[in-house]
Parts: sequence; structure tokens; C-alpha cells
Amino acid sequence: MWSASQQATGDWLLFTDADVQFKPDSVRRAIAYAEAERADHVVLFPRMIMKQPGEKMVTAFFLTLFVFGHRPWKVANPRTRDHMGVGAFNLIRRRVYESIGTYQALRMEILDDMKLGKVVKNAGYAQRNVFGADLISIRWAKGAMGIVNNLTKNFYAVMSFQWPRALASCVGLAVLNLLPFFGALLAHGWARLPYAIALASMFSIYAGMSKQSDVPPYYFVLHPVSTTLFVYTMLRSMIVTLGRGGVEWRGTFYPLEELKRGLV
Repeated sequence: MWSASQQATGDWLLFTDADVQFKPDSVRRAIAYAEAERADHVVLFPRMIMKQPGEKMVTAFFLTLFVFGHRPWKVANPRTRDHMGVGAFNLIRRRVYESIGTYQALRMEILDDMKLGKVVKNAGYAQRNVFGADLISIRWAKGAMGIVNNLTKNFYAVMSFQWPRALASCVGLAVLNLLPFFGALLAHGWARLPYAIALASMFSIYAGMSKQSDVPPYYFVLHPVSTTLFVYTMLRSMIVTLGRGGVEWRGTFYPLEELKRGLV
């Protein structure tokens, strides 16, 4: 991406992935929106193509974590620290890209798409994120384990390569997402009420998410399974990264100490 930006000549740069499918007018409409909003960085959320039940189950859980972890509705507010970046569509003004140090400043970042959004927001530039409907679409992975394999490279990096933080996150994920199901089954009388309220809240999240994705609300019943898979993915990412002493990506090995020094 850094090399390509050296060759590009336009006032806008679009960083995207090779497997993203574009409608013919996607880029034109995104730039028109950016100019109208006076935005410096625009993130377009893709439609996730999901062909197997396992993909829908795990993607639904990931989207829930992503939304509540990064609060996209707060990104446009300059007074918040919430930021956004998506590898499928990061559109940025060239002068802004150059002012934040280009991708050279992110050269050792595994989560380079999100961290691009972070440095843009921290520098005080205007950031927007929007639903793309079917303007762009992507099939993230094949099957539930395909998503697990994709996230194995990234998940330990999300925890800034800190194993206590990774373990604490696993415990937190398990307690918050599994306890309501067990409580509703095992508690008696009025003791079930708080668990029922928690489950109703979870279901409402799935119902809301179904309006912007192809995941039906009834996938809520598989939430315990997807929770277990995500805890497994976090532990796997940590163990694999620590065991190898780094991350291997597309035939290149990146030592863990070098990755830690390159964190943004």
C-alpha cells in the first residue's frame, strides 16, 4: 500500500483489498459523500457475503464485538477518541495521508487498517463511516473455522501482545456472554429475571444487526457456540504467536519484539 501510494497521483487515495467486489459507481459516490461532508477519511462498511451457517454465526459475534468495541456512531464526533478503519475501504485525502506519516508509520502494524483510522482521528482530521449496503461486498472466509484461521493472526495483536490482557479478555467474554444462558437455565424464581433481561438485550442486538447484515435474528440461539469459538481463537492466537516468537504472514516472519516496538 505504501508503494502504491508513491505511484498514485490523485487528491484521494483508496486503500482496499484485492477480493472486494465493487459496484461501478462505488468510488464516485464515496468521494461525493466525502466532499459533501468535508471528511478527510471515509470508511465504507462492506456487505459480508456468507454462504454457510458457521460463517453467519461467527460473523454475527464478531460484528457485535466490533460495534461495541469501536462505537462507530461516535467516530464523527471530534471530542471522542473513537476511530474507525476497515481494510476493505479506507478512503483518505492525500494531504492528510502524508501529514500523518503515510503507511511508513504503520509498517509494523498487523492491524494497519484500524490503526490508520486511529492516527487520522488523533491528528484531529474529520472521519466518517457509513454503511455501503451492496456498494462493496466481500466474502471474509469459508466456514466458521475459516474465520477462526483468519483471526488467529490478528487477535493477539488486538491485545497489544499482552498475555494478561488476552487471558482477562477470554474470561470477560465467557462470563458476559455465557453466564446469562446458564443463569436462565439454572436459576430459580425471580433470580432468573436479570438473566432474562440480559438475554433479551442480546436478542435485540441480533435483531438490530439483522437489518444491516444477512444474519437472521434467530442466530442468537448459537451465541454460546460462537462465544466459545472466539475464546478459543483468542487463546489460539496468543499461543501460536508466543510459540513462534512472532507472526508469519504471506511468507515473511515478523519477530514479536519487532512487532511490539512497531505498535501505534
